[in-house]
Amino acid sequence: MAETWLAVGLGNPGPHYELTRHNVGQLVLDELAERRGERFASHKANARVAETWLRPGGPKLVLAKPNSFMNVSGGPVSGLARYYGVDPSRVVVVHDELDIPFDTVRLKSGGGHGGHNGVRDVAKALGTPDFPRVRVGVGRPPGRQDAADWVLDPFGAAERARLPLVLADAADAVELLVADGLLAAQQKHHAPRA
Repeated sequence: MAETWLAVGLGNPGPHYELTRHNVGQLVLDELAERRGERFASHKANARVAETWLRPGGPKLVLAKPNSFMNVSGGPVSGLARYYGVDPSRVVVVHDELDIPFDTVRLKSGGGHGGHNGVRDVAKALGTPDFPRVRVGVGRPPGRQDAADWVLDPFGAAERARLPLVLADAADAVELLVADGLLAAQQKHHAPRA
């Protein structure tokens, strides 16, 4: 049996949050599902799930978007990991990252949560911080705007124009991580652009 990977896009439920910076993880999962012609369906773990394959004959890929709010993402993620028998080392969490400029994708495994409450809750629920992360930069707010308000705002016009490329980059990063490992994905996505 092919190994199974769980890719989870963090975000908040409902149309009000759909195109906000905090939901960029879920937008990346939409991109991954669209590439495979898959649709999300309700799952008993309080998430929407699409089961697919990385490529024919490749690893099984479970795409998931928790129905819970960001700060309590851990329950659905750990429930899905148990349901599919996926070790935390194969749970790829895709999330927004304030400390990375917009239009930038970075990958890491383990380490702290950097103040990201969704990542903190997932680490607590999985019982370990040692899971791979695809961090999609949303940048810091301008001026004195509160970071919590910034991530809950919709993307600005200039960002929206570039967003499809950012989502494609992040989806590529998830696929490369699953196919070839963290180091290969880091080498490609952390390299300076020509």
